Amino acid sequence: MSPGKNSGPPEALLDSINTDSSSESGGDSFRRLELGKRGEELAAAYLQKVGFRIVAANFAIPVGRNLVGAIIGAEIDLVAYEGKTLCFIEVKSRTSDWFAPPQVNVDRRKQRQIARAARAYRRVFGVVNDPYRYDVITVVLPGEAESAGPDVQLLRNYWTEDQFRKRHWPERYWD
Repeated sequence: MSPGKNSGPPEALLDSINTDSSSESGGDSFRRLELGKRGEELAAAYLQKVGFRIVAANFAIPVGRNLVGAIIGAEIDLVAYEGKTLCFIEVKSRTSDWFAPPQVNVDRRKQRQIARAARAYRRVFGVVNDPYRYDVITVVLPGEAESAGPDVQLLRNYWTEDQFRKRHWPERYWD
């Protein structure tokens, strides 16, 4: 058998993939992807319901290179307008907020990554001078055993780019 070739029919390959939720890696990553996808769908529906106009979903763009030359890509979950304000929205979905609220995972690194992608988006589409902001939508989808529906919250203006600006020290800061 040569490398890269399947040994049998596609059905046999599909049967060999373990999608059982009890598996440690395969089932968990599949459930996380499904949770994220469902969360983004609920977030988009919520935004439209409250008057946002969605212009892009899962916008991905290369934003630079790291120290070894590998391309760094960034993704923005949702891009929408609220009135004349362009909103770059990160969606965080969880099955529970018992341990911590979903928005705590939008850390400084993720904020910087989204801000770089947003700058590229604004340059590409010629909206550099339009007002913009960064929002986070949290979606808590309780398990099937719980009767409560999803909890969707919009956190407007969650961060600004000011915290990423380099500080300019005076020539003689020790005086």
